[in-house]
Amino acid sequence: MADKAFDVIVIGGGPAGSVCAAALADHGHSVVVLERQEFPRFHIGESMLPYMIGLLERLDLLDAVGKQGYVVKRGGEFIDPTGTKFITPGVYRADFSKQGEGRHSETFQVERAHFDQVLLEKARANGAEVITGASVRELVMTGDRITGVRYRHGSGEHEISASFVVDASGRAGTIANRFGLRKTTDDLRMVAIFRHYEGLDERYNPGHEGDIQIGSHADGWVWAIPLSGDKVSVGTVMPRAVFREGAKEDVFAEHVARVPRIVERLTGTRPSTELRVETDYSYHTDEVTGPGWLMAGDAGCFGDPMFSGGTLVAMVTAARAADTITRVLADPSAERMLTDDYANFFKTGYDTYVRLIFAFYQSELISAVAEASTVAEREKLEMYMVRLLGGDFWSEHNPIAQALRANPAWRTFAPFQPVFGCPVYPELDAADRAEVAAARA
Repeated sequence: MADKAFDVIVIGGGPAGSVCAAALADHGHSVVVLERQEFPRFHIGESMLPYMIGLLERLDLLDAVGKQGYVVKRGGEFIDPTGTKFITPGVYRADFSKQGEGRHSETFQVERAHFDQVLLEKARANGAEVITGASVRELVMTGDRITGVRYRHGSGEHEISASFVVDASGRAGTIANRFGLRKTTDDLRMVAIFRHYEGLDERYNPGHEGDIQIGSHADGWVWAIPLSGDKVSVGTVMPRAVFREGAKEDVFAEHVARVPRIVERLTGTRPSTELRVETDYSYHTDEVTGPGWLMAGDAGCFGDPMFSGGTLVAMVTAARAADTITRVLADPSAERMLTDDYANFFKTGYDTYVRLIFAFYQSELISAVAEASTVAEREKLEMYMVRLLGGDFWSEHNPIAQALRANPAWRTFAPFQPVFGCPVYPELDAADRAEVAAARA
């Protein structure tokens, strides 16, 4: 493939890369995806948000994903023995049916090895060239513009060029590392230890079948996510100071034991994978675009696995990146204006999501809901809370999101101009905005 030219090179074949490539190919552009691993491959991040279903619908992916037989998720159970983080001491269930009319009230729990393969095959079916086992070695520069990449595939070295390069390489951060752009989010320097179990029997679940469970304790939190068949993903997240490398089995077991409802759900299960550890995974970059390139998804920011929003935000930004590039290719003179708008859109979504995470860790997540003076006010605020937990990261008028954005201590990026407007339910978002404006008038 020496000197072969494409409209777009996409680095990474995860959800962000696959969605971006599928959309670009669907628009008639020549696209190649360079993925360093062979698929299917293990990946954490199995729980989806209800806004994901609306997004899949808009991307014409819902049929392909919906027929895979994934576990249906209709809510999330938050367990807090202290009663300091949630509406109800002990257990609070975010019921996705409380989002209001017109929004999907369920989503999926998936095995990412399988889910990511489905998305990558969609990109290939749309016409993108997909090369797995391709390791990007170098970015090709023409002046200050990225104009291609050099990569290794098998025993061969290849160089290809493109009008645009999309970095969807996730934590690998190809462009961020090349230019030294990545910054650690120090207040979220956490460690996750996790594994899968088999033999899950939901008759032992004290809550609702299919729900994710998030169990809070003094040193962090524990997740339990039912997967297809009889599998369940279990993990514990903690500050670095709590983690002890040599005793990960002990730390994992002791933390899980702190959440009796999760222990009860695991009755009769047995480990099916080794323990895995992810450390120092919270980061961002203030520059997510540049001459000839865009970042999508985790390549530009990752906050925390809390609330399961990472895959949704990655896919939303990937779809927006594809739209932005399509518009730039049609009018190259507008590149700077369009990519600046994309960067602000990217930051708006991730900033809102990371603020939600900060609010959880600092026990301020639902204070406005808990302090509502009337039942009607509380129900309305809870509707907005469930929307936010479901993926409502770009709506300007969501009062819970507004409260999060007002806290300067939770800022992720350097100051930027927010770009609002829900990418999943734009018509409903516009109607809600009009209703809020009328009420103020």
